[in-house]
Amino acid sequence: MEKRDKTFLMVKPDGVKRALIGNVISRLENKGLKLVAMKMMQISPGLAARHYGEHLGKPFYDGLIDFITSGPVAAMIWEGDDVVEMVRNMIGATDPKKAAPGTMRGDLAVFMGKNIVHASDSPESAEREMNLFFEAGELCEYSLPHENCLYE
Repeated sequence: MEKRDKTFLMVKPDGVKRALIGNVISRLENKGLKLVAMKMMQISPGLAARHYGEHLGKPFYDGLIDFITSGPVAAMIWEGDDVVEMVRNMIGATDPKKAAPGTMRGDLAVFMGKNIVHASDSPESAEREMNLFFEAGELCEYSLPHENCLYE
């Protein structure tokens, strides 16, 4: 089994409360990506502060922390070639008003503060975020029966 790239994706509290976890998973699975880790969780203020540390001191920081800790999230790790870029393209622009139709945010969200999902924006961010939310033993290794149809 060939090792592929990994990325972090989280369905935020608004997406969970709107019952969109299955929709998000279906879109990624239909693309051919592989789900290798997933958990429902309530993010603590401490974890939220580490996750959004780069925004500390910005005017929207407190709102980010309040929102991401306001309800459960579905944290996931996805695998595939160039998966970081692929998932970012699939979720669409941060502002749903600017997100293209066909993207998750373009199809499912209305307001930037409630834009359904978070996904890592670079391989470095993916590594940092995966390590924040998951331990190595929580990732599953397996083959999809159709992988040979997806990759050369």
